[in-house]
Amino acid sequence: MKIACIGGGPAGLYFGLLMKLADAGHEVTVIERNRPYDTFGWGVVFSDATLENLKAADPVSARQIGAAFNHWDDVEIHYKGRSIRSGGHGFIGIGRKKLLNILQARCEELGVNLVFETDVGDDQAVAQKYGADLVVAADGLNSRVRARYAATYRPDIDTRQCRFVWLGTRQTFDAFTFAFVQTAHGWFQAHAYQYEPGMSTFIVETLDETWKAAGLDAMSQEDGIAYCEQLFAPWLDGNALISNAGHLRGSAIWIRFPRVICDTWVHGQTLPDGRQVPVVLMGDAAHTAHFSVGSGTKLALEDAIELNRSILAHGDDLPGALRHYQQVRSVEVLKIQNAARNSTEWFENVARYANFEPEQFAYSLLTRSQRISHENLRLRDPAWLEGYERWMAGRAGAPATAAHPPPPMLTPYQARGITLKNRIVVSPMAMYSSVDGVPGDFHLVHLGGRAMGGAGLVMVEMTCVSPEARITPGCPGLWNERQMLAFKRIVDFVHGNSDARIGIQLGHAGRKGSTRVSWEGSDLPLPEGNWPLLSASALPYIEGVSQVPRAMTPAQMQCVRDEFAAAAARAAQAGFDWLELHCAHGYLLSSFISPLTNQRGDEYGGSLENRLRYPLEVFAAVRAAWPGGLPMSVRISAHDWVEGGISADDAVAIARCFKAAGADMMDCSSGQVSKAEQPVYGRMYQTPFSDRVRNEAQIATIAVGAIFEADHVNSIIASGRADLCALARPHLADAAWTLRESARIGATDVCWPRQYFPAKRQLETNFERAAAYARPIGK
Repeated sequence: MKIACIGGGPAGLYFGLLMKLADAGHEVTVIERNRPYDTFGWGVVFSDATLENLKAADPVSARQIGAAFNHWDDVEIHYKGRSIRSGGHGFIGIGRKKLLNILQARCEELGVNLVFETDVGDDQAVAQKYGADLVVAADGLNSRVRARYAATYRPDIDTRQCRFVWLGTRQTFDAFTFAFVQTAHGWFQAHAYQYEPGMSTFIVETLDETWKAAGLDAMSQEDGIAYCEQLFAPWLDGNALISNAGHLRGSAIWIRFPRVICDTWVHGQTLPDGRQVPVVLMGDAAHTAHFSVGSGTKLALEDAIELNRSILAHGDDLPGALRHYQQVRSVEVLKIQNAARNSTEWFENVARYANFEPEQFAYSLLTRSQRISHENLRLRDPAWLEGYERWMAGRAGAPATAAHPPPPMLTPYQARGITLKNRIVVSPMAMYSSVDGVPGDFHLVHLGGRAMGGAGLVMVEMTCVSPEARITPGCPGLWNERQMLAFKRIVDFVHGNSDARIGIQLGHAGRKGSTRVSWEGSDLPLPEGNWPLLSASALPYIEGVSQVPRAMTPAQMQCVRDEFAAAAARAAQAGFDWLELHCAHGYLLSSFISPLTNQRGDEYGGSLENRLRYPLEVFAAVRAAWPGGLPMSVRISAHDWVEGGISADDAVAIARCFKAAGADMMDCSSGQVSKAEQPVYGRMYQTPFSDRVRNEAQIATIAVGAIFEADHVNSIIASGRADLCALARPHLADAAWTLRESARIGATDVCWPRQYFPAKRQLETNFERAAAYARPIGK
C-alpha cells in the first residue's frame, strides 16, 4: 500500500512505523508542519496498561519509551491544608518531545518517509502527489481534514467550562499531584506530574467565570504565569512556572478544552485522477478526552494499533478494514470519553464538593471518572481504603472496635428519630396486587421477605389517597380503616421479625390513573369502568389513547390535599417508620411541577415557584399530620429527558424548596413525565442527579436507577453522591440481595434472621472459594 499520514504526532508516527513493520513494501509518508525533532508541549501521561499494549505492538520502541519514562504509583491530593496520598495507580510520564523523538527515530529506522515543515492545505493534492491508496488524517484537534469533510464526519464539539494553561516547572513531584486553592473569585486547581528528571508538567485549571473574575483574561502571558506562581507557591518550592507557548500573546495561552466526537471516521472520495482514496481520522482529529484522565496520547497510540491490525486482518478489503477499525475503536473511545466527561464535570464543579472533609474529597476525586470503583480502590491501595472506611464508619456512628470497618453500604444512617441499620433501600415498586386498595398476603410475603433479606429500609409501593388516586384497580390505598389495619399487619410483621425499618410512599396518579395492570398493557386505559382523572392541566398522558384529565379547581386541590393528610395520619397509626411523598413520574403532584404538564394561567402555573406551590401545600399538610420524630422524603423526577422540561438545575431548586419546607431527604429519580422522553441509560445513570441535589442543595438524598452491585452502592455512599441507595429490580430477583452481596464482598459481620442462620456460613464459604479460584497462582 501507499499511505499518506497528515500529521506527525503520536498517532501518525506510530501508525506509520507499525505499517512498515508489518510489511517493508508499504510506502508510508508522514507529513508534519513543524521542523524535525521539534515539538511543543510538556509531559504526557498514560497508564501501565497502555505501555503493555505498546510492547505487544512494537517491542523496540516500547523499550525505548520504557527507558525514558518516569513511573509512579501514588496520587497525592492537597486540599484545605491537608495532604492525602493513595497508591497503586500506576502512571507513566514522558516528555512529549522525547516521545515524538523516539517515534520519529523508529520511523526513520524502518524506512518511513518523514516530511517536515510542510503545512498540508489540500489532502487530495497530497494523495495525488504520493499516489496514496489511503490518507490518514492525524492532524490534531483543529483538523483541517475534519473541517473540510464535516458533512461526512459530522463532528460534535463541546467546549467545556474551564480554562486551563499547560505549563512546565523544574520542581519535581514523586506522585501525581492535585492541589486546590480557593480564592475570593473561586477555585483553582493544579494537575502536576514529573515526566523526566528535573522537569514536571504543571496544568492550572479554573472555571471560565473565575478566570475572568480574577482578571486573567486581561493579563499578559507573564503576569498570568506570575499569578499562578503566587497561587501555587506552597508546592513550587521557589521554582518558576515556564511556558513554551511564546508564539501566543497575552491570555491566549489559556484555553477551554473542546470535547470532540465524530459520528463517522471514514470519508470516501474520488480524486481528480479517478482513484477511490478513503480519508480516515485518527487521534485528536477523531476524538478528544480531557487531560484529567490522561488519555489523549493513549487513544492516539491505540487508534494506530487498531487501524494497523484491521488493515492486516482484512487483506485487500480496505473498506472492510476501515469499517472494522471504526467499529472497534468507537466503542473503546466512547468508554474513555464517558469517563473523561465524568472527570471533566467533577473538576468543573469543585465548589460542589467544597463542604467535604479532605478524606471524602480525596475519595471523590479518585473515583470521579466512575472507572475506579470502591473495590478497585481496594485492589490498588487496601490500607488506604480501609482507613477511609474506618473514617466513614466513625462518622456514621458505627462501633469503632471492629477488626475491620463495615463497608459504606453497611454503615447506619440516622434520620430524625429513626436509625437505619444500613444504606440499602428496597425501592417502592408497583405490584398491582391489592383488592379495593387493601394489601393482602402477597404484600405480607413480598415486603416481609425483603425486610428479612437484610435491607435497612423497605418501602411500600405508591399508596393512593383515594379510590380515584389509583393508577390501576390493583393499587393499594390508605383512605379507610380496613386498609390501615391491613398495613398494620405487615408493619407489625416487619418489626417483629427483622431489624429493618418500613416506609410508605403516598401518591396520587393524576392523569396516569385508571389504567390496566402492567402485565395487561402498561399505561393503557381500562377497557371499562374508568374513573374521571385530575391533573394540573387538561393534557392526556398518551395523546389519542389516554383519558383527558380535568384541570384541578381550587376546591379539588383542597380536597386532595386533605386526603393526603388523612392518609398520612393513617400511615402513622399503622406504625410506619418513614413516609415519602410522591412528586415524580408524571403523577398528580409531578404534573404541577413540570412545565410539560402544567399550562395553568393562575398562581399555580408559570414560574417554577408557582408550579411548586401546590406540591408544597400538600407537603406541609402531610408533614403536619405525620409525627415530628419520623422522617419524610420526597421523590422527584430530577430530569424529564425532554427539551423544555425539568432539568438538573431545576432539580436543585426544587430540592431547596422542599428542604425549606421541612423535607429530610430527596429521592432523585427521573423521567416518566412524558412519552416523548429520551433518557440516556447506563450503569448508575441517575446518580449524577442525586450528586447535584445533595451537594448543591445541601440535603440528604436517595440515589436510584441501574444500581445492582454492592460495589455501586459503596462507591456512591463513600463518594458523597447519596446517603441511601434504592434498588428495585435486584430486589425483585433476590429478596436477600443485601445478605448475598454482603457475603460476596466478604462483609461477614451482618445480622441474619435466626431461622436462616445455617445458610450464612455456607454462602460466605462459597464466595471465599470462588474468590480463591479466581486469584492468579502465587497471589
